[in-house]
Amino acid sequence: MHSVGICGSDVHYWQHGRIGDFVLKKPMVLGHEAAGRVVKVGSAVTHLKPGNRVAIEPGVPRDMDEFFKRGQYNLSPTIFFCATPPDDGNLCRYYTHNANFCYKLPDNVTFEEGALIEPLSVGIHACRRAGVTLGSTVLICGAGPIGLVSLIVAKAMGASKVIITDLFAERLAMAKELGADFQLTVKKEDGAQVLAKKVKEILGTQPQITIECTGVESCIQTALYATCSGGVVLLVGLGAEMTTVPLVNAAVREVDIRGVFRYCNTYPMAIAMLSSGKVNVKPLVTHRFPLEQAGQAFETTRQGLGIKVMLKCDKNDQNP
Repeated sequence: MHSVGICGSDVHYWQHGRIGDFVLKKPMVLGHEAAGRVVKVGSAVTHLKPGNRVAIEPGVPRDMDEFFKRGQYNLSPTIFFCATPPDDGNLCRYYTHNANFCYKLPDNVTFEEGALIEPLSVGIHACRRAGVTLGSTVLICGAGPIGLVSLIVAKAMGASKVIITDLFAERLAMAKELGADFQLTVKKEDGAQVLAKKVKEILGTQPQITIECTGVESCIQTALYATCSGGVVLLVGLGAEMTTVPLVNAAVREVDIRGVFRYCNTYPMAIAMLSSGKVNVKPLVTHRFPLEQAGQAFETTRQGLGIKVMLKCDKNDQNP
């Protein structure tokens, strides 16, 4: 292993020992945003050899079930996924993974970019599910790592105007650097309908697509009110199990509400986007720690400092 990013879910397992129905019953290795160098391959592996640099897709289907056959293997109930109980993750020096889900990195794509393909995949899957295309107007709620990768992908897929919201000015500054056309600082006391009106005023129109990346009830309400009739609200952020939303308002305006669960069939596209220079994820990495300082790295993420914290697992190579 070379570079492993820390995700909010890693911190959540560390702090709470569960996410929804996924409950820790024994110790588990964390980490699922990863890239490394091949040391050894199995006898049946032909597309990889020792020395190859690879990005690791953490979700591997165990069964060739109906979801697998439909190309929606991410929805398979028996899927293996790094750092989701009871499956161990890859925040370690050496790690064994299914070769079909290890993707060779081009020479001009760094290990850190390889590790960032995992969160970037969430953005790709979100924009695909939402139908982002040439000329789309998009609202993104939340400028954390997932909001930012959704922004990057939306612009790469042709969105003409993207407005992004967050509580923190420094996150919105990063969003501006990454290509957001408009930024809106929100306050916790702001009402959902008031914010929806602000979005329309700033954008000049209601967004056709809203990608909600916070999971916060008030933000989901804002997303539904803000989106134009006939538009799409895509829920990426995970919050409380029960959430009060203006469902009738959305229903009578034919606003589609869609969910996402991780991603599937995204790694080849992500590698092509990075290699061609169509997207730039390098600014997302704000902190780096050697594996020995994992505790400090996790604490940095828990405190919400910076954007993406990267752990360097190869003692002999601490470069990006």
